[in-house]
Amino acid sequence: MPDVVELIGYLASALIVVSLLMASVLRLRVVNLVGSLVFTTYGVLIDSPPVVIANAAIVCINVYYLTRLLRDRAGAAYFEVVGVAPRAAFLQRFLAFHHDDILESQPHFAGVGDDHLAWLVLRDATPVGVVLARPAGDVGHLDLDYVTPEHRDFTAGQVLYGESGALREAGFREVTAVGATGLHRRYLARMGFVEHEDRWVRPV
Repeated sequence: MPDVVELIGYLASALIVVSLLMASVLRLRVVNLVGSLVFTTYGVLIDSPPVVIANAAIVCINVYYLTRLLRDRAGAAYFEVVGVAPRAAFLQRFLAFHHDDILESQPHFAGVGDDHLAWLVLRDATPVGVVLARPAGDVGHLDLDYVTPEHRDFTAGQVLYGESGALREAGFREVTAVGATGLHRRYLARMGFVEHEDRWVRPV
């Protein structure tokens, strides 16, 4: 039977492997930080300076990048929301590329229509999300509110519904969405939507 020290080593290894399987950059860094801390402890227990030095360095690297991520995330400029033509070629390519992932959380999405208003969510001028809304007077029906897995731990939704002002500028008094999956319903609840009959509603 392995002793406690060996189990600590196995745990550290498992955490490092799990961290590398994560799409979210923030979660990857957090789990990798924990794993490198456990590995550093393991190195001390087996009296192995190379293990201690290497993993202590990884701890410092993770702390540095986590600090940057969290600082940037707290800033209003981390994401931009910009309007785009619904038939823009790049928008169509983005939606086609992420089609399967989109349907996992929003299976009702049936594509872009000419009556949609469309916005891209940008990070460092790189698209990481799309919002599509059909106007009905001063109500916007959100047919898609999608952000790539790497950026879902960040504040794109808060920027969209607050700081960007994009939905207000479109003349919406409120927005509605369909919560077809548990994943999307949890997101809508975090963004301040309230379930009403068969839709989720949020004032703008």
